[in-house]
This record gives sequence, structure tokens and C-alpha cells, in this order.
Amino acid sequence: MAVKAARGYFELTRLHKPVMGNTLMFWPCAWGLTMAARAVHLPLPIFAAKLAVFAIGSFLLHSSACVLNDICDVDFDRQVERTRDRPLPAGVVSMRGAAMLCASLLVPVFGLLSYGDQLSLILGIIGIFPLHALYPLMKRWTWWPQAWLGLAFNWGILLAWTSVTGHLPPLPLWVLFFGGVCWTIVYDTIYACQDREDDKRVGVKSTALLFGDYVREVLAVMVAVLLLCLTYAGWALHLGVGYAVLSVGGTLVHSAWQLATWNEADLKDHRAKFESNGWVGVAIWLGILYDYVSVM
Repeated sequence: MAVKAARGYFELTRLHKPVMGNTLMFWPCAWGLTMAARAVHLPLPIFAAKLAVFAIGSFLLHSSACVLNDICDVDFDRQVERTRDRPLPAGVVSMRGAAMLCASLLVPVFGLLSYGDQLSLILGIIGIFPLHALYPLMKRWTWWPQAWLGLAFNWGILLAWTSVTGHLPPLPLWVLFFGGVCWTIVYDTIYACQDREDDKRVGVKSTALLFGDYVREVLAVMVAVLLLCLTYAGWALHLGVGYAVLSVGGTLVHSAWQLATWNEADLKDHRAKFESNGWVGVAIWLGILYDYVSVM
């Protein structure tokens, strides 16, 4: 029984899921950090150390957010085919235990934030509350919970830049942040499409339901906005060929493949396409990293 409960708590964190889906919060942090490192010529060892801190922090925060989401959604999850076997609705773990796990994951996140300057600390706290903390409630309040998730998941762009420079980000970083929000809407709408029928029945709101029969066309527009934001940010920050080819080009190729091959009738393909977006994060980061290393 203890082993089953321990497995249940582990599953609450989603760390048992394929790794690329769990990196979607980290990559925006890596983008902002690497852009800032390039701008101030941050030495590589310091850059690597900061990147490791953001990796640890983003995985802890993502895990705690997943636990909080399951706590808030337990009644919905009992009514949805895909989620009724999760640890909380299945009764494998207790609500009290889940709350303790969520808090224990957040403690080291606050510890990592405390090592930064005051501005970074403020931005970090905003990332936790209200952005991550209120996300589980958004599907009750608005048809755009995926947009709110985009704010939460891409906030790391702004935090990472500030942690390196000590200043609020310039306009190109805010534009990149907006592009990241559009990216999140794309992959999380695809993910939400697998639950459309159950969500209609239980009253959960999502962009998957909002976009209806035009979901692929609307997501194509979101991709176009993402590409425009990437292009503008690269131009304004004087990023070079590595960024153009890997970041912009890689995003274009993946997004075209994703929308062209996405099978809305295949529930497994929703999850597969969602997870594949981790590679978009990698491609964008590699382009920025190439230009950073080139100027060092």
C-alpha cells in the first residue's frame, strides 16, 4: 500500500510522463537567460550555473503546479475518462498529502528566488502567484485558460533576463513573451482537444471548445504570430544566422509539420503533438545559444 501511495504522489508531479512535455516551462527561461547572457557577455561558467538553477527551479515549479491543478480539479477529473484514474480521484493519495507535497515543492523554489535581487524576487513571486496559482481556476472562469497558462509558462523569459541584467526587459523580450504565449495556446489547445466531449459535459472551458471546427485554422494564425514575434525579437536584438535558421526556421518547420499531420480523430496523437513541442523549445534555444557562443 505504501509503495502504491508513493507511486501516486510521484505521478501527481507528472515526472513519470515523457520528458519533453515536462520541459515546456523551462525553455522560455533558457531563451531569456541566453539572450541576456549574450547582451552582457556573461562568462560561460556563470551562464551554465544560472541555466542549471533555472532548470531545477522550473521543474520544481512545474511539478508543484501539476499537484495544485489536480487538487483543484479532483471533482472534474472523476468525471473525465482520461483523468479518472489519476491518484487523487482514484483515492490512491489524500488531499492533505497532496497539499503537503505541493508546499514542499514550492519551498526550494522560494529558496532559489531569494538568492536573486529584489526585482527578480518580485517577478518570481508574480510567476507563482497569481500566474501559476490561479491557472486551475481559469477553466471555470474563461474560455481562454490556455492563454493564462501561456502567461505562466513563459514568464521565465522576463524573469531570466532580469536576473542577469538587473533591469526589466526591453520591448523585444516582451514581444518574444507574447509569442511564447501564442506558442503555449497552440500546444495546449491541441492537448485539450482530447477531452472536448467530456469537457462539454462537465462544464470545463477551453480554447479547444472555443475554436470549435476552426481550431486548426486559428492555431495556424497563432503560429504565424509566434513566427513574427520571433523574427522581430531577433532583428531588434541583432541576433544572427544561427537564430534565423535554428530558432525561426526550426519553429516554422515543426509547426508546419505539426498542423499538417495532426490527426484530430486520434486521441493519442493529441498527446504526441503536445509533447513534440519540447523540440520547438530546444530549436529556439539552440539558435540563441549559437549566437551567444559566437560573440563570446
